[in-house]
Amino acid sequence: MATTTWALDPTHSDIQFKIKHLMITNVSGSFNLFDINATTEEEDFTKAAISFSAQVNSINTNNTQRDAHLVSADFFDAAQYPTINFVAKKADDVDHDGSYNLHGDLTIKGITKPVVLSVEFGGVTKDMYGNTKAGFTINGKINRTDFGLTWNAALETGGVLVSEDVKIMSEIQLIKQA
Repeated sequence: MATTTWALDPTHSDIQFKIKHLMITNVSGSFNLFDINATTEEEDFTKAAISFSAQVNSINTNNTQRDAHLVSADFFDAAQYPTINFVAKKADDVDHDGSYNLHGDLTIKGITKPVVLSVEFGGVTKDMYGNTKAGFTINGKINRTDFGLTWNAALETGGVLVSEDVKIMSEIQLIKQA
């Protein structure tokens, strides 16, 4: 089987997250600068070698004051830990449509923990320029305190300002490399 290398198509991809604020609504954000590399046997992504990294300083929640707080030592400490990294380990529970669970190691603030992401494989096709592309919808949930993101504030009415659970939602398009 031939080995195939895939690179991120950044104009057709995004990494987003949601977290409860005041325990009543979700605040959304994204990382504007990230990269993904994958190596497959032919076009079988369930056995791919996959690595991902996001630049912490590229976080965007549409609020510059909040973004500055998130990159500070209270949260991500971007000065000391400039990237978030994920390395895939294995895929399992592959459905007939190619959807599967992707197990891997996520590193935030120098702390590495295993995570499981749900991957919906959209398929492989050629674009109008002849490039072969693969598409994925990726979702997951992590507990931010597992990665040293422990800052919070108690509310007078009970509860906390920011929940521990963070939902991750991504749309990823990869380009087959020549």
